[in-house]
Amino acid sequence: MPTNLRKLLLAAGCVLALAGTAAAENPMVGGAPMFADKNIVQNAVNSKDHTTLVAAVKAADLVDVLQSAGPFTVFAPVNAAFEKLPAGTVDTLLMPKNKDALVKVLTSHVVAGKLSAADLARRAKANGGRYNMQSVSGAPLTAVLRGTKVYIFDQSGGASLVTIADVNQSNGVIHVVNRVLLPR
Repeated sequence: MPTNLRKLLLAAGCVLALAGTAAAENPMVGGAPMFADKNIVQNAVNSKDHTTLVAAVKAADLVDVLQSAGPFTVFAPVNAAFEKLPAGTVDTLLMPKNKDALVKVLTSHVVAGKLSAADLARRAKANGGRYNMQSVSGAPLTAVLRGTKVYIFDQSGGASLVTIADVNQSNGVIHVVNRVLLPR
């Protein structure tokens, strides 16, 4: 094989390896790549699966908070999670008169600090399979291991499965969940 062709193939292999690494670092969520050098809001607005969450964050005036340095761990419910709530719940929460309740629900999905799925699993294993956290709203959350899956339990006893873990952001990490976490 000619030397130039060998060098070209080697270079192409390196590019593909780097592209694979970039893809692993920047998972796709809601049809959009999530970039570790962008903040929580900058990434979330591109996810087709999080349009309800983004609308709620805007209505609650939490955009600036979630764009700040953090770090934050966000358990981000997909649109289908909001659809599982009783009919009219989302529309009611989005009303300006219910802003305080909306803020409480949204901040019940946020924990101060950056907790990877491995951190949650390690802490849960060290505590008999459960790791208790406090959300920014003050509501308790509990990470529970069931086999290799991580569930987040809210104050009301509802369980939300982490469906996509470790979506790293410049100001924390997002774990995509399949249910809305509700405070009492």
